[in-house]
Amino acid sequence: MISEKKIDNYIISTDRAKLDVNYIHYFLSKESYWAKNIPIELVKTSIEGSLCFGVYHQGKQIGFARVITDYATFGYLADVFIDKNYRGKGLSKELMKFIMEQEVIKKLRRFMLATLDAHSLYAQFGFESQEGNKRLMGVKFFEEY
Repeated sequence: MISEKKIDNYIISTDRAKLDVNYIHYFLSKESYWAKNIPIELVKTSIEGSLCFGVYHQGKQIGFARVITDYATFGYLADVFIDKNYRGKGLSKELMKFIMEQEVIKKLRRFMLATLDAHSLYAQFGFESQEGNKRLMGVKFFEEY
């Protein structure tokens, strides 16, 4: 099921048909620290196997995130970015709010991510460093089933 949210002149959507795979590949391979030089084939495969979120301004993609999940107990947040020309507008917070509002995410037992530089963003959504590992963060939703 496709989910969308409009915020001023921006749209956040789970509609895979709207994704600009070439733009996502460009950003990940050239602008990110975590996926430098990643081949486009890997980006395409990763998108196919994930719950994806696009951020758009006037029809142009300006952000992305994906959740690798079994849709039941576990999710891993990956490849989160907002284009440098659109940063400072609160869009990363809005993207995270939208992700955390999804029913599939609310049902997960554990939701994880890794970051070198965005701890304060993710901490606002309940993520905490895991067992002394400064890069790995997670949020536990349920102790038991």
